[in-house]
Amino acid sequence: MYIPYGRQAIDNNDIQAVIDVLKSDYLTTGPKITEFEKRVADYVGAKYAVAVNSGTAALHIACLAAGIKEGDEVITSPITFAASSNCVLYCGGTPIFADIDAETYNIAPEEIEKKLTDKTKAVIPVHYTGQPCDMDRIWAIAKKHNLTVIEDAAHALGASYKGKMIGSQSDMTCFSFHPVKPITTGEGGMVVTNDEELYKRLVLFRSHGITRDEELMTENQGGWYYQQLELGYNYRITDISCALGCSQMDKLDFFLEKRRTIARRYDQAFAGIEGIITPKQIEECESGWHLYMIQVDNRKEVFDKLREAGIGVNVHYIPVYQHPYYQRNGYDECCCENAEKFYARAISLPIFPGLTEEQQQYVIDKIVEIMTV
Repeated sequence: MYIPYGRQAIDNNDIQAVIDVLKSDYLTTGPKITEFEKRVADYVGAKYAVAVNSGTAALHIACLAAGIKEGDEVITSPITFAASSNCVLYCGGTPIFADIDAETYNIAPEEIEKKLTDKTKAVIPVHYTGQPCDMDRIWAIAKKHNLTVIEDAAHALGASYKGKMIGSQSDMTCFSFHPVKPITTGEGGMVVTNDEELYKRLVLFRSHGITRDEELMTENQGGWYYQQLELGYNYRITDISCALGCSQMDKLDFFLEKRRTIARRYDQAFAGIEGIITPKQIEECESGWHLYMIQVDNRKEVFDKLREAGIGVNVHYIPVYQHPYYQRNGYDECCCENAEKFYARAISLPIFPGLTEEQQQYVIDKIVEIMTV
């Protein structure tokens, strides 16, 4: 038996949706992209959505649309995948890492305030594991200092904050559709926004900075005409991917309930087990439960024993600034104390819609066995 920490859930409807597109006139830049964008925008309560070929691309064009450039600083969390800060580097800006809250593992608003300078232009809060950040305080900081808020919601499609869906309120919110995420398009991402001007810039940056929109062009020489207005990228997503995404959206609420059920079972199983810290959830929030983390003192020993037992545990994440690239480029003295303490103890357990009760019980039994010997 091998149990991964995450896995896509694909059924015959998903397969048929892809086959239907393969038989159609459009494999890319076709109607399925618009349909998928509308499905996600409507679900989260946003006015506009721009689908792209990865979550990283979504973060990049969001930073471009926000006007991040050389000399600008953007504050984000160190406990995240590198894309959350790499997107700032792609624009010539400087990522600034603010420490996490020791209980929620999300970026701490008070730490954001400590890192503000006159160069700060944006903040990228990461809804780590799918649990929303303390957005009221983050929005207040952003409003006071005129900062753009770009939510990294790669883990958080379907999560809610104080009764409102993640993606409905900030300047921009970025989602990921990698196979282990809440839904998958194979690879893919999306930016949602309520700002029409940001939306227009996002669309430009997605496809080479090129437009056929007469309202944006400086002239129009005929029906064939287009203009490159910005230095954009080929971040387009295919109709094949978006057909899968539309089909997956039909099952998103089911997937979320499965994840939440699994998380509740873990909470109950580990309650009172000495040496295991389970995740704390913020009141008035509903996590997407992309990841389920425990903390243990003897992390490497537990990790190795679980891997030997066929359980594909993982660690999310190495603090970004500890990676060699960042160490070589000015972050060698960076230290976020809570982030480093959390990283030293964290283990990601299997959580995905297809995880059976039998498989989860096997994971639980092995952990309890290891921790109580």
